Amino acid sequence: MRHLPALLCGLLGLLALAPAAEAKTGGAQVRQTAFDEAFEPGTIVIRTAERRLYLVTGPATALRYDIAVGRPEEQWFGRSWVSKKRLDPIWIPTSDMREKHPDLPVSVGPGPKNPLGVRAMNLGWSTYRIHGTNSPNSIGSAASAGCFRMRNADVQDLFERVHVGAQVVVEE
Repeated sequence: MRHLPALLCGLLGLLALAPAAEAKTGGAQVRQTAFDEAFEPGTIVIRTAERRLYLVTGPATALRYDIAVGRPEEQWFGRSWVSKKRLDPIWIPTSDMREKHPDLPVSVGPGPKNPLGVRAMNLGWSTYRIHGTNSPNSIGSAASAGCFRMRNADVQDLFERVHVGAQVVVEE
């Protein structure tokens, strides 16, 4: 019994050194991973070539989410910030979308047909967002008009962790 505290400390130390572990939080597929970039905790880093979004949690760690990115001709790179968070958002097609697809509805309210899914986070002053999707099979592809799609459970998890004003870095 007197060796129990030492044994527990040793086990906890081994867990801290263990490779990144996948955690399912409310259905979300979140993976804690080593992240060697020098970004402040709370920063969202999107790597379009990887089709991944990282939420930096510490000096060498981040939560990793799989995403869908914009089609090659619609991708963008640079810095922005989370300017607004919306629960059960209403989708209103942009004028560019309407030009390409005049048959689009005026808007789509919350529900299973909404392309924004269950949560949306607007980026800066642009029309781009990080949002859920009604097309989870698109995750891992280049399929959007420049937004970043996540599984609904994943976007709910991220939504709870991120604050308005959080920095967003989009890399190739």
